[in-house]
Amino acid sequence: MFQNTLLSLLLLSSTFLLAQQEPDTSRFFEIANPHYLPGQGPAVMIDASHHNFHTLDGRYRAFGNVLEADGYRLFSLDTVFSAESLKEVGILVISNPLHPSNEDAWALPTPSAFTVEEIAAVRQWVAEGGSLFLIADHMPFAGAAHDLARAFGFEYLNCFALDGRHRSVEYFTRQAGTLRSNEITDGNASGEDVDSIVTFTGSAFLIPPTATPVIALDEHYTLLLPQEAWEFNDDTPFVSAAGYYQLACRTFGKGKVFVSGEAAMFSAQLAGPNRLPMGMNNPAAGQNVQLLLNMLHWLTN
Repeated sequence: MFQNTLLSLLLLSSTFLLAQQEPDTSRFFEIANPHYLPGQGPAVMIDASHHNFHTLDGRYRAFGNVLEADGYRLFSLDTVFSAESLKEVGILVISNPLHPSNEDAWALPTPSAFTVEEIAAVRQWVAEGGSLFLIADHMPFAGAAHDLARAFGFEYLNCFALDGRHRSVEYFTRQAGTLRSNEITDGNASGEDVDSIVTFTGSAFLIPPTATPVIALDEHYTLLLPQEAWEFNDDTPFVSAAGYYQLACRTFGKGKVFVSGEAAMFSAQLAGPNRLPMGMNNPAAGQNVQLLLNMLHWLTN
């Protein structure tokens, strides 16, 4: 019975995923008090060199629009990671990277999107004061980001984190304890506190003891591990989501790291022939923009 409920929900989710999507570039948000003067904030580099599903010029355009409205300077980074290429980066954003072998085949195996040398360069850069925002959605993206996340103590599970309830979006709230109270959700000023967040499927990860959890999965979630994305049957392996998270952060040396197991909550798409809002533009996701800003403020302060 439970498995059948999950499979029904998966079919609904996959319909959303595979439907035609285009970035929502409208001004669906308002920032009353920008953190920086226009164009005077830190440089945010969004990775575009690892076959990323989300880039500044594509599905993460709305992400960039929100940050630019807050004063940040946005750029695409289209070179491999090295001490030289990261030298001028304030914040490095990596969203849904892929190994070349998985770009057109979302199936196992899912090798790392990054070389050993790149991972070492990013780790050293963060330790010396850099800020990393790593985002890896459901399989195969979590598999591609696994080795980089592990360098900072986070362990992605290459899975689909599915809510067993019949809900078109997934709610995480302080009241339920799934959205944790901390300096991120509290914000730095009046009006910056966040009480509920909406996500749209994703992966899950374990966190190191020094990390601060922001979004925690609970007993309603099951982590499915298919051989191929969106291909499920009664033999698909699964584990309980207890003890897993979908958003967390930590300091690392002189730097900071934010890790997310879901990408759409910081995007904005118009999906399908009816152009349904999916992401920060969804009416149910009214506080997602504020959470994103709080996260960036934490990474830069």
